[in-house]
Amino acid sequence: MNEELESVNFIEQEPEETLSMNPRKFILWLFIVSIIMLFAAMTSAYLVRRAEGNWLEYDIPPIFGYSTAVLIVSSLTIHWAYWAAKKDRFNTLKTAITITFVAGMAFLYMQFQGWVQLVDQKVFFVGNPAGSFMYVFTGLHAFHLISGLIVLLFALKASFQLRVHAKSLDQIEIAATYWHFLDILWIYLFLFLIYFH
Repeated sequence: MNEELESVNFIEQEPEETLSMNPRKFILWLFIVSIIMLFAAMTSAYLVRRAEGNWLEYDIPPIFGYSTAVLIVSSLTIHWAYWAAKKDRFNTLKTAITITFVAGMAFLYMQFQGWVQLVDQKVFFVGNPAGSFMYVFTGLHAFHLISGLIVLLFALKASFQLRVHAKSLDQIEIAATYWHFLDILWIYLFLFLIYFH
């Protein structure tokens, strides 16, 4: 009898709720952690190589500072998009994502102009490691920013299909998280390059 009661009690107990995360968010966070590790290793290598000497001195192109401001503004607009999604303001959502995308494209163009200014200073990818590191840092960040633009395009498409709204925020949360991360990563790189130039 006691065994039957115990088995009934066991069956009636509700299973404990397990902590779960959206698989796409989990993949995003794994990707972010891997990017952090990559840039941490590269900035460490930069410091070690710089300490060895034979380091080319040159001016960091001013346009990199302007592009940093553009990226900071784009962080505000993607947050605006997230706010609009939470309030079901669909036109504002589409506008904010579009502005963020345009700002991202402007940032890439400004980065390219920064490379042009580096070449004008006779700083090349091949040659002194100081120049090589600059191109690798900015180039890798630009590559990841392009992936961020693709994420934004998917979010924009979903917003036009009304799949982003107050009860379905995953897509815009992923886009906003990744975009904010890319902005923070660039600010870190820019300050690092200025300080350890």
